[in-house]
Amino acid sequence: MAEPATPGLPRVEVFTDGACKGNPGPGGWGALLRYGEQCKELCGGEPRTTNNRMELMAVIQSLEALKRPSHVILTVDSKYVQNGVQSWMPRWKRNGWRTASKQPVKNQDLWQRLDRAVGAHRIEWRWVRGHSGHPENERADQLANRGIPAR
Repeated sequence: MAEPATPGLPRVEVFTDGACKGNPGPGGWGALLRYGEQCKELCGGEPRTTNNRMELMAVIQSLEALKRPSHVILTVDSKYVQNGVQSWMPRWKRNGWRTASKQPVKNQDLWQRLDRAVGAHRIEWRWVRGHSGHPENERADQLANRGIPAR
């Protein structure tokens, strides 16, 4: 059951996905944003990247596209992104963006950018299994694949 909207904040549903042809290789990210009856689709990509970077970029681009603080229902198919934000990131920040084994956090540039983007909103995280027939996740996957640059 969905949480009630936060008073004073618009409620926006966001569905994201990343894709990569090879890992690393050319990659893309895609997002579907829904506010009431309005829908917006976003996609982009990079010529040499990883799937994890594209999963992160999809969420970052979605949140950065919002024009004002919002109550965001954010659906991802990446446990990497969801666990990173909800479990790992607070510890990484306390440890100066180092892992428990004192190594620099992989994709630190994007995690820090995501940290800034998340801070502007109230986010309800949801996870769905990728390629399981969830219509909005399937659309985000199509957008991510559209964003992959031609070789």
